[in-house]
Amino acid sequence: MNPLKPWLGALALAGASALAAPPAELPYAWKPVAIVGGGFVDGIAFHPGVKGLAYARTDMGGAYRRDSATGPWQPLLDHLSLADVNLMGVESLAVDPHDPDAVYLACGTYTVATVPNGAVLRSRDRGRSWQRTDLPFKLGGNEGGRGNGERLAVDPNDGRVLYLGSRFAGLWRSKDAARTFQRVDSFPDAAWRREASDGPPPSWGGSDGKATINFVLFDATSGQRGQPSRTLYAGVSVIGRPGLWRSLDAGATWQPLPGGPERHRPMRAALAGDGLLYIAYASEPGPHRMTDGSVWRYDPRKNTWADITPERPSAALPFGYATVTVDATHPRHLLASTAGRGKGDELFRSTDGGSSWTPLLTTAAFDAAAAPYAADTPVHWMYDVKINPANPDHALFTTGYGGWETLDLTAADRGQPTHWRVMAGGIEETVALALHSPTQGVPLVTAIGDYSGFVHADLDRPAPGNPRPPFFGNTHDVTGAELAPDVIVRIGHPRDGGKTLGYSLDGGRTWREPKTVPAAPHTGDGSIAVSADGQAWVWTPKGGQPHVSHDRGDSWTPVQGLPAGTRVVADRVNPQRFHAMALFDDQRFTSRDGGRSFTPQALALPDGPVARSAAGSHNHSNRGDDRGGQDRLYATPGREDDLWLPAFHGLYRKRGGDGQAFRRLPRVSEIHAFGFGRAAPGASEPALYLVGTVSGRYGLFRSTDGAASWQRINDDTHQWGLILQVSGDPKVFGRVYVGTHGRGVLYGDPVR
Repeated sequence: MNPLKPWLGALALAGASALAAPPAELPYAWKPVAIVGGGFVDGIAFHPGVKGLAYARTDMGGAYRRDSATGPWQPLLDHLSLADVNLMGVESLAVDPHDPDAVYLACGTYTVATVPNGAVLRSRDRGRSWQRTDLPFKLGGNEGGRGNGERLAVDPNDGRVLYLGSRFAGLWRSKDAARTFQRVDSFPDAAWRREASDGPPPSWGGSDGKATINFVLFDATSGQRGQPSRTLYAGVSVIGRPGLWRSLDAGATWQPLPGGPERHRPMRAALAGDGLLYIAYASEPGPHRMTDGSVWRYDPRKNTWADITPERPSAALPFGYATVTVDATHPRHLLASTAGRGKGDELFRSTDGGSSWTPLLTTAAFDAAAAPYAADTPVHWMYDVKINPANPDHALFTTGYGGWETLDLTAADRGQPTHWRVMAGGIEETVALALHSPTQGVPLVTAIGDYSGFVHADLDRPAPGNPRPPFFGNTHDVTGAELAPDVIVRIGHPRDGGKTLGYSLDGGRTWREPKTVPAAPHTGDGSIAVSADGQAWVWTPKGGQPHVSHDRGDSWTPVQGLPAGTRVVADRVNPQRFHAMALFDDQRFTSRDGGRSFTPQALALPDGPVARSAAGSHNHSNRGDDRGGQDRLYATPGREDDLWLPAFHGLYRKRGGDGQAFRRLPRVSEIHAFGFGRAAPGASEPALYLVGTVSGRYGLFRSTDGAASWQRINDDTHQWGLILQVSGDPKVFGRVYVGTHGRGVLYGDPVR
C-alpha cells in the first residue's frame, strides 16, 4: 500500500457555525462493496482452545475476527475515527491461549515524527469492544518489516504478562494484561539498536526494519499455570551480529543463542511441541524484493543448529524466506514460505522436521471465484502461514491482496495436489482513489490503488475481474458522461506496456485503449474529465499540461489558458462547458469550446482569498497537490454553470449564470470529501453528501435541501478511519458510497 505522505493536521473547529445546534441523525445500514481482500493481510492467529476462532491483521485496514473455520471475517476497528486513523495499521496481534475472549492489538501505522505514538488495544469480548493503552513510542504497521512477527505475545502460563518488541525503543513488558507497559532494561541495547552502517530509515515511512525486534516467543513448557514462563525468545532484524536472543529466567537476563546464522535476519519463528525451534531468515525485512534467505532448526536441549533450507536462492532466482510454521498436532509437520521470489512465491511442506521438503504451489489448484481479480495476481508477500490447530488439513497463507486457504493440505503427503481458495471473504482493504456512479447502468465503478479498478454490477458480489485493456497496476481516476452514461473513462499506471487511459462505450462491459495518450509526462496519475455528451475528454497529468481529445484519444491537443496541474471538471448540462480553479491563486477558469481553451476570472470568495495555512492540512478526499486543501470544483447535476466549492475550511456555492458569485453556506467548518446523489422525492436540489465537520461535529452527513440543513448518517461504530471519497448514487435516492484509505468501499442505505 502507498503510505500517506504528510500526516493529517489539526482538525479545526473554528467559526461561529460550530456553535449551531448539532445536526440530526439518520439511521443507515452499511455494507461493503464486495471486492474481497485487496490489501496486505500480514498476520493470522488461531486461538488454540476454540475451534474456528481466528484473527487477522492488516497493514492499514485494521484487524478482523473469524468465528468459524471458513466463515467470513468480521472487521474489529471500524469505530476508529479520523483522529485515530494511525491505529488502523496493526503492527501485531496476540491471543491468550487460556482465555478465549481476550485479544490484543499493537496499533500504529507509521514511525515518522509527525504521527502520534502507537497504542495497544485490549479486548475481553473477542474484539467487540476495546480499551486502549497509549505507548511512549511509535509503531510501523505499514512500514518495512510489517509482515514479520509476532512482536506482541501473551505468556501462555500467565495471561497477565505480555511482551512487545518495538522498532526503535527496545523490548517492553506488561504485568497487568496490557494496562501498562514498562521497558525491559535487561534486554541489551546492542541487540536491537540501529548501527550507523544500517543507514537512515527511508523518508517515506520511518523504519526499514533493520533494527526492529521482529518477534517474541514463549516456551510454554518452561513454566506452570499462574507463573510466568521461564524461557523466551526474541528475534531482532539485524545482519552480521546475533539476531536470536533467549532468556531462561523470565526476562531477567538475555543472551544471544550461540552458533546461530548471522548472514540473514530472523523473520518469524515457531516452537514445535517436541521443543525444537524453527526460524525463517531473509536478507531484507520485506515485504519488497530480497536477495537471499534460509530456514534453520534449533535444538535447545543439545544447543545445535541445522540448516534445513528447502530451496537455495541464487543470483538467477534471488529470494528469502518469510515464515515457517508447525502443525500443533504433528510437531514434525512444517510449512515454510519464500518471499520475493520473482516468478511467484512457493510454499514448502515437510513431514520430517525439515529433512526433506515438497513444493506445493507448483502443482496446486487455485479457485479465485470469491475474488476474481486474484486470478490475475501471482502469489506474493506470503509472510504468514498457519495450520489450523483443530484441523491439520486446513492451512492459510497471507498475500499482498488477502490470502488463500486449503482444506486438503495432507493430500500433499500422499503425492496429490492441494486445492486453494480465496480466504479473505469479509476482509476489504482497498484504497479508493475515485468513485463513479453513472446516471444509468451499473451502480458503481471504482478506481482502486494497486489495481485496475472494478465495475460493480452487483454491490454484494465480487466484480468479475480487473477491466482491460489496459490492465492497470494503479487506477488514479475514473469518470463518465452525465448525458451519455455508457461512456466511462479511467486513467492509471499500466502493466505490460499498455496505455495510461482506458475507456468503455457500453457502460463498463468492455474496454478499449486509445490510439494515443497526451505527450510527456507519460504518467497515469492526475485527473480526467468527460463532457456531458461524452465527446470531449480533458486529461490533466499530475503536474503536467492539460490536454483535450475530441476523437476518443486518436489525437490530443494542449489546453490553452490553464496552469500546469490544474484539475478540470465537466459541466453536467452543457457539453461545451468545463470548469477549473486555482484555489490559492484566487482564480477560476471556464471553457465554452469543449475544453480547448479556458478564460480566467477571479474566484472571489466572499471571505477573501484562501491562504494555504487557512486551507488546513491535506484534503485526501480529492487528491489535491502537496500544498493541501481542495483542488476542484463540483458541477451540480441538472444545472448549467452551477458550482460547489467544498474547501477544507468551508462550503461555497455559485448558482448558474454569468456574474453570479460564490457564497459561503453556514454550519460547515471542515470538509474531507464531497459528492452528489439522487434528489429526495419532490426535492428540487440533488442530495449532498459530505465528510467533515458540521455544527461542530465530525461525521458523514447528508443534505436534501441545498445545504440548508444536514443529517449525520454514520454513527460512532462506523467511522473507518480516513475516508477519501464519498458519492451518492444518481439512480437511488439515499444510497451513498464511501471510499476509505484501507477499509475498502462501503455503501449505505437509509434504514426504512
